[in-house]
Amino acid sequence: MGTTMPEKGTNWAALKAEMTERTQGDVKWRDGKTAVYVFNAGPDVAEVQKEAYTMFMSENGLGPLAFPSLKQMEDEVVGMGLSLLHAPEGGAGNITSGGTDSITMAVKTARDYARKEKGVTGRCNIVAPFSAHPAFDKAAKMMEIEIRRVPCADLVADVAAMEKAVDGNTIMLVGSAPCFPYGLIDPIAALGEMAERKGLWLHVDACVGGYIAPFVRMNGGDIPPFDFAVPAVHSMSADLHKYGYCAKGASTVLYRSEDLRAHMIFDCADWPGGRMVTPTLAGTRPGGAIAAAWAVMNFLGVEGYRAKHKLVTDAREAIEAGVTRLGFRILGRPQLGLIAFTHDEVDPFAVWGKLFERGWFTSLTTEPKGLHLMLSPFHAQVTDTYLADLEWALGEVKAGNAGKKREARYS
Repeated sequence: MGTTMPEKGTNWAALKAEMTERTQGDVKWRDGKTAVYVFNAGPDVAEVQKEAYTMFMSENGLGPLAFPSLKQMEDEVVGMGLSLLHAPEGGAGNITSGGTDSITMAVKTARDYARKEKGVTGRCNIVAPFSAHPAFDKAAKMMEIEIRRVPCADLVADVAAMEKAVDGNTIMLVGSAPCFPYGLIDPIAALGEMAERKGLWLHVDACVGGYIAPFVRMNGGDIPPFDFAVPAVHSMSADLHKYGYCAKGASTVLYRSEDLRAHMIFDCADWPGGRMVTPTLAGTRPGGAIAAAWAVMNFLGVEGYRAKHKLVTDAREAIEAGVTRLGFRILGRPQLGLIAFTHDEVDPFAVWGKLFERGWFTSLTTEPKGLHLMLSPFHAQVTDTYLADLEWALGEVKAGNAGKKREARYS
């Protein structure tokens, strides 16, 4: 039998104590032992997130006439994203609830654009590299769109193979900057050249990289063209609650022009409640997420983001050196905050299991089997601890002390 609502209420002090107690089994992300799900930019950013969110937690982004403050903040956040990602004058976008929401809306927009502007009438399809995020599959299933996943070459998009998968019903090409599994940036410029020749919509999934790659480049990183600087890029997804260090859930879906974004808008007047216009999948949109995004971006500014992201890349470089010393092999050439690595002599999943015993919760890659880290600024303080525990875990596995195989669940 399911839980029923209590007849009488419980005082907040008791509820708060119970909620705190329930967290005892959660991962210790505040100690830096989580390299997935949480982006720990430090207590200064956390304070801004919380205070800004609670200031607007009751306001609703559904009503811009009622809450023009939220509309102004959303427009300014979107404007900052468009500027960072080299959108031309007239670029447009919206804040969404997360990367899946942004990707879904971009797919919907590309589909409606193809039907109205290009006359596509058959079953639409999306051509994406094998490494692209499953959110594209989710969107495709919802809209009965075929998704054609193409094997990668050297862990990034194989442009020639993707071109062979294209046909007259292709509504979108996908590239990632970076992809989640390997943390590698697809050859967006080459995809753009192919998209231009074929007259195709190119979407860049920068959910992970959109709010870190520009600053890594400013810090001297050799980041290839990946954004609206590539002329064929029609849309981008970039998550504010990842490397933008904003409160969950907040992402941006961005378009090269307002004419493109117009195909995203839902507009309905055929019901008794009057006209309803919504830019994204959601109706009600939490004002707190919008306000916190605006506050964090203005709190950090370019200088603050550069400093935070230098901590991330410093941590990644330290881990690269450390895992290589231990005999692991880095997958590709990571440039941002993600790193994946495998081992040719031991089972990486067994190593993951031993690390879990020491309180580490990270993710994995399955092809090839490997360990995967999505690093935050705080991890710069714990790289030595991680590498020491990794060395211990590796030794345990080599000694045959892996114990009962543990199934890793992180989706």
